Amino acid sequence: MGENSPGDEKRRVALRSVLGAVFITVLKLVTGLATGSLGILSEAAHSGLDLVAAGITYLAVRVSDKPADRDHLYGHQKVENFSAFLEIGLLLATCLWIIYEAVRRLAGHPVHVEASLVAFGVMIVSIVVDVTRSRALRKAAVAYNSQALEADALHFSTDIWASTVVLLGLTAVRLGDHYGMPQLQSADPIAALGVALITLIVSWRLGKKATEALLDAVPAGLAERIERSLSGVEGVTAIDRV
Repeated sequence: MGENSPGDEKRRVALRSVLGAVFITVLKLVTGLATGSLGILSEAAHSGLDLVAAGITYLAVRVSDKPADRDHLYGHQKVENFSAFLEIGLLLATCLWIIYEAVRRLAGHPVHVEASLVAFGVMIVSIVVDVTRSRALRKAAVAYNSQALEADALHFSTDIWASTVVLLGLTAVRLGDHYGMPQLQSADPIAALGVALITLIVSWRLGKKATEALLDAVPAGLAERIERSLSGVEGVTAIDRV
């Protein structure tokens, strides 16, 4: 392939996503351990799986660009759809841990959370990086019709909302410390549950889309649009089936 081929560009975008995920995961993990925030730790776990997912996407993009051969007559594009299922499994595993730990803390095993300015700074940096990655991945996904990159873009778009939820939780904890309202410490595990909910919704959407692609499902409304177009052709009097 040439230097500026679509395959090379897809791989570059996917690789930059991997490097961004490494940076954010380490940053969140260190901050979460230092502050004791389940919200940030849940985000670190989420970002860790983002890293694995980004790695899977990178490998899937490399394989999917291989030309058809005698064993794969239609090429290797379905690898991108299969990689989405691996991402879903990782997301669900994260959700189970987040929900378990959040419920445990709410049920009587609280952990004091240090809502420091560093914690706020880390989450804001995380949002900025995720916005940048998501836009780059979505642009490449549209340009090269790549479901693997699209799934990765959706993944990181969700991280933006999840990080925002954690920021709200940290804000409540900080206000509780300032005004002597210890009950607001519960905002942190509640924020973590919000992250889990967002992750479950994304997992469902990714799974549905990947399943439709693997089964070669017809896009919703396509048959009706074709029928309307054919009906407008001069000489066509009836359409039995599309």
